[in-house]
Amino acid sequence: MINVVGAGIVGLSVAWALVRRGEPVRVFDRDEPGSGASFGNSGSLSAGSVVPLATPGVTRSGVSMLFDPDAPLVIRRSYLLRAMPWLVRFARVSDEASVRTLAHALLAILSPTLPAWQRVLDEIGAPELLRVTGQLHVYPSAGAMAKDGFGWRLREALGVRTERVDRAGLLALQPGIGERYTHAVYLPEPATIADPHGLCVRLAQALREGGVEFVRAGVDALDAGGAVHALGRAWPARASVLATGAWSAGLLRPLGVHVPLESQRGYHVQRPDLIVAPDVALERPVVAADSKTFIVPMREGVRVGGTVEFAGLDAMPTHARVALLRRCFADVFPSAPAIAPGADEREWMGHRPCLPDTLPVLGPIPGVPAVWAAFGHGHLGLTMSAVTGAWTADALLGRPDPAFAMFSLDRPSLRR
Repeated sequence: MINVVGAGIVGLSVAWALVRRGEPVRVFDRDEPGSGASFGNSGSLSAGSVVPLATPGVTRSGVSMLFDPDAPLVIRRSYLLRAMPWLVRFARVSDEASVRTLAHALLAILSPTLPAWQRVLDEIGAPELLRVTGQLHVYPSAGAMAKDGFGWRLREALGVRTERVDRAGLLALQPGIGERYTHAVYLPEPATIADPHGLCVRLAQALREGGVEFVRAGVDALDAGGAVHALGRAWPARASVLATGAWSAGLLRPLGVHVPLESQRGYHVQRPDLIVAPDVALERPVVAADSKTFIVPMREGVRVGGTVEFAGLDAMPTHARVALLRRCFADVFPSAPAIAPGADEREWMGHRPCLPDTLPVLGPIPGVPAVWAAFGHGHLGLTMSAVTGAWTADALLGRPDPAFAMFSLDRPSLRR
């Protein structure tokens, strides 16, 4: 028996991979499957997201953002001292040599993304959830695009396909984009999941049909021997896989394990239809590069998401971040019709679990070998989860992928 703690997309993917390999599994979560960060993600499967969050020059730009409430990244002043140790580690891995090393690790886990997800979706009978759409990153000027030149050059050096397009080219790919945006980079290979929460529901259903027990309870503690403590009792297993996202560090702390994990709180606004201009539907994800806003077609309408907020796990959402997303959407699609009276526009905030070096933590916890990690996927949880599941299951069965060790908690980039 293997315990999987966490029923988000990562935990469900680990559980599914184990079941497909014949292992008995038990899944714990205080909420229904897919109710956390997995509910509100952008639905993108972007194997080209190989550039770490920390890049050369990030310290200078980050300081300026501290004083701009409309910046893509904000830190609540009451949380600044708490966030400072993480931010220092973040800055330490922003030199070019570190970034290139981390980019190669990201490439290893991201490049198998699309075939891994196609395989899982076929297995659970939900191939219709995936569409290869490409991804369009739009800029207000050539100068603005040049500021991201390091990242685009790094992607291209690692084999990510990109196409530079002008104003006419971007309108051909997505009509209705406002005159503010004149330049773009198009990535033809990314795909989208039309209903991320629905995917979690389908995976959980398949797991239950495969005999997996779901325990609807918060986990009180992890045992060094692999047991989980919940509902006033111990649930023994030969190993427990911790996939509780931003809450994972708190469960490891009583075992003497300290993880530099932060919540990069993200927001979204869900519009009730796909119309972004008169008689124009959103065809593919559009990323406003100046505001780091993702505008994505979903089964139930257009999702406008993004921004990073450091405020911890307990602070209430702030309306200012949602208002910023609405303004960014209006910049990109200024002729989008108003929401019809009585239509439902949904707002959401969730916790993206991030390590300073952008990589997730995978594998056995040093010093506690019966407790395994599968958390810290940051902005790429959906993209990485199918590969994470397969790699973790294979490693638990003694067949680790050669790249698996790069994601250990004991890796050099987390010791800096």
